[in-house]
Amino acid sequence: MGKFILNIIHRPEMVPEYAEKVTGQGKKEDIARKSLLTESLDIFRLQQKIAHDNGFKTTIQMTYASLFNEEAVALAKEHNEKYGDEIGLTLLGLPCKEFREKYKTKDFCIWMFSMEDKKSIVTDVFEKFHQVFGFYPTSTGSYYLDAELTNYIKQQYPMVKCAVATCWEEGPKAYRTCNNSWYTLFDGGPWNPWIPSKQNTHSPAANEAEDSGIVAIPHLSRDLLACFDGNGSNFGTHPQNVLRGMIYKDGEYPYLYNLIDQYRALAKYNNGYAYNMMFVGPGWMNKMGRWEAPYELLVKSYEDGMAYYAGLRDKGEIEDMTMTEFAGWYRANKTYTEPECALWKDILYGSEKQLFWYADPYLRTCVDMNQGGALIDLRPYVSKLEWPVGIGTKHVQDASYPFLIQSMYRAGYFTHYAGEGTIKSCKVSYRGEEVDLCLCRTKARFSQEGRDRVLTLDPVEIEFSDLTIKLVSTFIFTEGTGKIKISRKIIEMSNPDAVVHMNEYTTACYGTTEYPEDMCGIVLKCTGANDVKEIVYEYRCREENVSNVKKVEAMVPQIGTRLSMTPVVDGVEGYFREGYAFSPMFTLGLTKNISNNEEMITCLNLEKAD
Repeated sequence: MGKFILNIIHRPEMVPEYAEKVTGQGKKEDIARKSLLTESLDIFRLQQKIAHDNGFKTTIQMTYASLFNEEAVALAKEHNEKYGDEIGLTLLGLPCKEFREKYKTKDFCIWMFSMEDKKSIVTDVFEKFHQVFGFYPTSTGSYYLDAELTNYIKQQYPMVKCAVATCWEEGPKAYRTCNNSWYTLFDGGPWNPWIPSKQNTHSPAANEAEDSGIVAIPHLSRDLLACFDGNGSNFGTHPQNVLRGMIYKDGEYPYLYNLIDQYRALAKYNNGYAYNMMFVGPGWMNKMGRWEAPYELLVKSYEDGMAYYAGLRDKGEIEDMTMTEFAGWYRANKTYTEPECALWKDILYGSEKQLFWYADPYLRTCVDMNQGGALIDLRPYVSKLEWPVGIGTKHVQDASYPFLIQSMYRAGYFTHYAGEGTIKSCKVSYRGEEVDLCLCRTKARFSQEGRDRVLTLDPVEIEFSDLTIKLVSTFIFTEGTGKIKISRKIIEMSNPDAVVHMNEYTTACYGTTEYPEDMCGIVLKCTGANDVKEIVYEYRCREENVSNVKKVEAMVPQIGTRLSMTPVVDGVEGYFREGYAFSPMFTLGLTKNISNNEEMITCLNLEKAD
């Protein structure tokens, strides 16, 4: 299976986040209550014991509150010396008497503070760590670290090499289940470790000049299908998350092991490398139970999860590293432009559905085989969009990287009676009948040819009233280009002389949530051999086309991105279509007539607008 690396991260969370409200028996917690602090430390000690009993070392991410607790500090020092655990520092766990007295707030998410407060908090926390341990940490993190904050940390504390920097698809789908009582929105980042750019944490660095100086890891390893379709808080290699999702029966949870194994399988698509992490705070194993699960089951799930990892280790199939050790390995073994790939199957419901995820410094996208190879997510990392977050910015809570395509927030193919959703697909027409490949379920296989990652879909059969064809779709992702080459080839026809009409299209917009943004100012353009058509978006439902097209494109100044489609074969017609207020999208398309054993090849391109 190649190299499968495990990070185990524990934090002595002296004042668990849940303790601010009622936690059981109608009693409100006192965050200064000694018994609460003792219980939290006992749970941390239990987590450490479970890991050590299974022969694993951990990264202990000290919270600010824990730095004022002599017993927590002594435990960290002891476990560092005895087991080789790394002592790191998290920017979670800020609330405590000392923090409240200085900052006069109940906020605890570091990325939501003003930049002035972020700098002050980082200085307070890092210097307190140094005072307690006599050295500065080489790893840190939070649920999310915005680029401006990451750059400041690296500037002030250059010894930091690794950080927990985002929580995959923790966006609107996740916060719905909290009844709008808190807001952490950061869709659009990588699902596996990456080197963040200086401009935007979500967007990987393309070269040394863009390198923020840290290796980032996600907060939890998520189910790449279930978390896209639904609430990500229930589907991760966090045993208590699996219990919260009620994905267990009679105290057993095979889904957890299947999820770990699917992450192991990602080595097949990433040059033999795979990654997983276990990151659970004490609040998830408190004595009063959590969600509907009793304390005993919470503990058992953690013991069983760690034992499963130990079994893999004993078979030589996994290697545990601390965060800083992993950062060193990652730097030594990965290149800036090397993509992250995942051919993912449904392990939650056992359907036949497959998704293919691809991310590199230029784009993140997802191909849905259940919709004939439609692109259902597209993020233009190439723009390296600067997106300041926190109080005093335009984005106090929303740290998401904007999409051009997101089928869950913009309907995709399966939309209402009027309008269109965002998606990239292909329509095949014959004598007035039309079939969208979104309606043609298929499967895919992955291969690598030099710098190309190739996704080849099984043939789909399309039936018209008097013609049946078989069509194969192929996607080629060329490393370091921001381009996706797409082939649609007819391999069989019931009438070999028939001619069908191919319409390769992309319907897109921009945004971070379900709610529409202002599309005015977007420029739509068709460039042909002898003709150019261009409009500025005004919601007027206009459409233009040119023959012998060279390029169809949309320049989206709001997110600094140029999206284009170019033909790789001759004789192609291009068009664009402006949307309207009820359906505020735009569509770019390339069309051509082809016959048996012919193919239409197009290229989807992402560029920075300037």
